[in-house]
Amino acid sequence: MIGTLINVGTIIVGSIIGVILHSRFKKRFTEIAFQAISIFTIFLGVSMAFKSDAYLIIVLSLIAGSLLGEALKLEIWMDGLSEKLKAKIKSKDDKFSEGLVAAFLLFCMGSMTILGAIEEGLGGKPNLLLTKAIMDGFASIALSSALGIGVMFSVIPLFIYQGGLTLLTSVLGDYFSEIYINNLTAVGGILLIGLGIRILELKKIRVLNMLPALAIILLLTWIKVII
Repeated sequence: MIGTLINVGTIIVGSIIGVILHSRFKKRFTEIAFQAISIFTIFLGVSMAFKSDAYLIIVLSLIAGSLLGEALKLEIWMDGLSEKLKAKIKSKDDKFSEGLVAAFLLFCMGSMTILGAIEEGLGGKPNLLLTKAIMDGFASIALSSALGIGVMFSVIPLFIYQGGLTLLTSVLGDYFSEIYINNLTAVGGILLIGLGIRILELKKIRVLNMLPALAIILLLTWIKVII
């Protein structure tokens, strides 16, 4: 878990720097940075989506995951959590929830998260997660300068997700072959495309309600492998 803890630290430091810059930016500079992040998110999502050609199980995972997430009301739950955090720190940032969700998805959907967690979970040195920590630290500066303090609080779900993957791999690491990683990355990429569209305010896609697709793709991939 050392890699994840360091990752959390770099995001917190980067977010604080970004928030300081945010307070000194004029609105038009914040808006253009916001748009640049949105476009990059879509680009990153597209590049990740082509990691797999298992289109049938990917679309089934997205549909089933979205229905499950909708039933569980994940987005409503996360919004409620964000509002509680926002009230607790007495923040007036109107993009608090957007920043938290966007940062969490950006920091957690990439293949480096999965591969890094597997590397450390199998007992290796957390080299990938340390590299990711540096990258996320700089990314958090850009994100928080555009989206505010909510970016810093993305470390809470990040710690649960990334740390959980590390612990899970330490138990089931032998089963994480390349096909699982590629399919998981592809679904994560599609979710990032949805996030980019949402950040641009083209359509309010309920990306958080689609998160169970990440678990379902692993299940369907496992079924495909054993058949």
